[in-house]
Amino acid sequence: MFDAKTIEAIEPIAEKLDVPLPSLLAVVEVESGGRSFATVNGKTEPLIRFEGHYFDRFLSGDAKLMARAEGLANPQAGKIKNPRSQSGRWKLLSRAIKINRIAALSSVSWGVGQVMGSHWQWLGYGSVDALAREARSGLVGQISVMARYIDKSNLSHALRHQDWVAFARTYNGPGYRKNKYDEKMAAAYKRFLKELENELPQSNGDDDSQLRFGARGAEVKKLQRAMTARGYVLVADGLFGLKTDRLIRQFQRDHLLEETGVVGERETTLIFGGREMVSRQVNEKLCTLKSKLSASKTCVQSKMNGGAKSFRSKLSKGLLSISRRLA
Repeated sequence: MFDAKTIEAIEPIAEKLDVPLPSLLAVVEVESGGRSFATVNGKTEPLIRFEGHYFDRFLSGDAKLMARAEGLANPQAGKIKNPRSQSGRWKLLSRAIKINRIAALSSVSWGVGQVMGSHWQWLGYGSVDALAREARSGLVGQISVMARYIDKSNLSHALRHQDWVAFARTYNGPGYRKNKYDEKMAAAYKRFLKELENELPQSNGDDDSQLRFGARGAEVKKLQRAMTARGYVLVADGLFGLKTDRLIRQFQRDHLLEETGVVGERETTLIFGGREMVSRQVNEKLCTLKSKLSASKTCVQSKMNGGAKSFRSKLSKGLLSISRRLA
């Protein structure tokens, strides 16, 4: 479902939510059932579901009577059946739009995230048309709508810590256990994490041993944990994305290093072993100083001892000479 180009486009959305990319990919895959588009009248459109009880709620007067008469609205959920084909569902929406456009678009769940159009204002869109337009712009647009819902529902924390039960309970409702949404997401997450970690880092033509934007794997995860320990908080997902790049550059500025975004030898020393390295260097210098002081003391003592012996020898010879002369 996700090629490399799509994953690259989705990554900034995960960065904005501050969640691991594999977590977001897992949710998208499970919610979409592995299908994200339908061809309707020769056009690629997102998957939709029309909710007749929503449409009934949003209408009044003659418009409501007309919608009910045409089999488009009913106060009871589930009474207006959705056609099995997406083409049939889009035709249903088109008929509803003729009665009331805003009410019709608000009565549809849009794209891979199945986000209701009625949430448009809560999600920060200027209109329901704006929400629908983003959902229809492509897979990234659909996921952007979904990401807004995740953010507004305070579900980022659950994705950040792979708490699939908490996520599914809120996102999918009380029936999540029956449909095993939490188990499916957990399995998909593990698969995506393994796939992404096994990818080789992207090369910028420089030393490939240095970590930089685009790198993936266990070394990046170690870097992110070490950065967090230094106060530059990152999700340890093993993906050197936009946020990791931004904080590495911030770290370089804070430590008066050249702002390259590349983790070189100096960055590695400061991030992974800065304190230990300084402590080791201080200890080495102290040991050297002690050694020099000890050697110097020994030398002085030796000189002093040698001088005393020389003085005693000279004194003895002098006394012997005087004794001989007196004799």
